[in-house]
Amino acid sequence: MRQLCLLFLGLSLPLAAQDHDTRGWFKGNTHTHSLWSDGNDFPEMIFDWYREHGYDFVGMSDHNVLQEGEKWMDLESIRKRQKAVGRDAVTKAEARFGKDWLKRETREGKEGIVLKTLAECRAALEKPGEFYLLPAEEMSNSGGKKPVHINVLNLDRVIEPVKDDASPPREVLRRSMVAIEEYRKQSGRPILAHLNHPNFQWALTAEDLANVAEGAYFEVYNGHPGINHLGDETRPGDEKIWDIANTIRIAELGYAPLLGFATDDSHTYHGEDVSPGRGWVMVGAEKLDGDSLVEAMLAGRFYASSGVTLDAIRHDPDKRTLALEIKPIDGVEYTIAFIGTRKGYDATAANTGIGEVFATVKGNTATFTYPKDALYVRATITSSRKHPNPSFEGQMEQAWIQPCLPGQ
Repeated sequence: MRQLCLLFLGLSLPLAAQDHDTRGWFKGNTHTHSLWSDGNDFPEMIFDWYREHGYDFVGMSDHNVLQEGEKWMDLESIRKRQKAVGRDAVTKAEARFGKDWLKRETREGKEGIVLKTLAECRAALEKPGEFYLLPAEEMSNSGGKKPVHINVLNLDRVIEPVKDDASPPREVLRRSMVAIEEYRKQSGRPILAHLNHPNFQWALTAEDLANVAEGAYFEVYNGHPGINHLGDETRPGDEKIWDIANTIRIAELGYAPLLGFATDDSHTYHGEDVSPGRGWVMVGAEKLDGDSLVEAMLAGRFYASSGVTLDAIRHDPDKRTLALEIKPIDGVEYTIAFIGTRKGYDATAANTGIGEVFATVKGNTATFTYPKDALYVRATITSSRKHPNPSFEGQMEQAWIQPCLPGQ
């Protein structure tokens, strides 16, 4: 069963020895929205923001659409999405790209704008080896009247969503992942699909994520303030979901572990909740293109961050050591928590022993030998520096290291 699942997913278990110098890895965001769906800015302006803020790649993951063909929007509809006082999206875009940049057209008596396609944005903003626009879609499925949203990376056509409110979210998640896998086989492209914000509208449980073998990636951090990242009094937050799901997948089902993404899920750019720049991934790809980025992430060569940068990740599964080197910042301190679940966890009690903090180390470097009975070990690094644009109260900058498995 274990090997069949891995072959189906195209995923290598992250248990082989890893010795990664991460200083040259690419920074990117895979979850972003524009006027092509429910965002409130032009795609070229959003891409330009990320480029100017040091990102190497961005995926514009509008809902159930790629930025191709023609999309016209009337000015009134564009301006209704912007509630900030001052310059609107049109004024900003013309100030940045020139008065002739936006293609204005009047249709049925209304003045409007034809939105730029991904190809047009690429021609204006991409630079080989420096900045890349990753094709992406937020496949916005629904099951049991709950959102089951999945970001699909490096695709060349829209994958139609599964909308079946007579079926539970878990079943819709599975069917969606199977549809994505069918597309991958037909296209011959490296494709990665990550589940978005499982706690949004409390749509999916840790048990749901555990039991869908085809889903091997999810957002451990999403920068939208409405996705219940921390959980509540009765429901776990996203990090705890990660540990519960991975414990079940590894110990009980023989599935590949879930790997974690951090993303912005940015929608707003003109005031109120201005959301870009909250979360991202660092990817150890050989080249800055779609195939290389996705192949690296499929191999587990990435980590998630909301502000902490690493210089190295080293895992020796035979010696059961995980070593980390953090890029230091003057005046900033780091706390590294090594987290996992032991083989003897109590499966009859609610979350007992699941996601145990094996050790906490302060400093820029740490080497941890994890217990012999550990099913897996991962790490969360928390900075003493507050997040400059928090999505929840008291948020500090963090990084999340993917789960590592001991040698078998």
